[in-house]
Amino acid sequence: MYVLACLAVFFVAYLVNITTITVLYHRGLAHEAVTLSPAARRFAIVMGNWVTGLDPKGWVCMHRLHHVHSDTKRDPHSPQHAGIFGVLLSQLRSYNRVLVGLARRHEPYVSTVKDLEFDISWLNKKRVWFLPYLIHLAIAVVLFAFGYGLLGAAYFIGIMGHPVEGWLVNSLGHAIGGRNFETPDNSRNNHLVAWFIFGEGYQNNHHRYPSSAKFSYRSWEIDPGYALCRAMQSLGLLTINASQLIPSPTEPPRAALDAVAASELHS
Repeated sequence: MYVLACLAVFFVAYLVNITTITVLYHRGLAHEAVTLSPAARRFAIVMGNWVTGLDPKGWVCMHRLHHVHSDTKRDPHSPQHAGIFGVLLSQLRSYNRVLVGLARRHEPYVSTVKDLEFDISWLNKKRVWFLPYLIHLAIAVVLFAFGYGLLGAAYFIGIMGHPVEGWLVNSLGHAIGGRNFETPDNSRNNHLVAWFIFGEGYQNNHHRYPSSAKFSYRSWEIDPGYALCRAMQSLGLLTINASQLIPSPTEPPRAALDAVAASELHS
């Protein structure tokens, strides 16, 4: 029973973490594939950093730079240049550079996120970025102190697993897997990563249609992140931009959507 409780805590913590990143940050703020409700947008801006330890504006800026420079030497985290394991360190260094650049109002960082009206979190301005990590760690330590060590570990790993999640997507998603579309980069569809990280492993699909809330393309490709989007839409927390959804293989080509995708690929 205790192990089941630990698994449940891990799943809930992971779900909160991944929803904040893949839905609110990625599909919402970064690509506007979904339009967030005022409440959901406010949560992402105010609470996102506390939940994940990642600054929403900093994350969006780094991710957009990744799309612009995908797998070139200016990519913030490409296994083509850093190596699969080197991506873990390169994504951390790039994230820190982006935060410093935004804080000092440097180009091209500011222009990359000029549509975002909010600033970086005060946690990063005041150089107390570690507070969210300490709070989550403190919760885990308290649980451990009361004899629930496994429960504490399940909570902390679930809520703070983003460095590993990001590494798997940024490295394997650009190194190992098949391709449905010809893109200028080496983006790949890694099914294992996609299953565990809510569709994020379908990097080739995503890089071809970055403004689509759905990352899956083939019928056997499963995108739990899109299921989250649909569930949140039913609750009034967001609106899926249906006109931007990736077309199915049997669907007639949509010239307008392809034009938008092509412009984003080469922007």
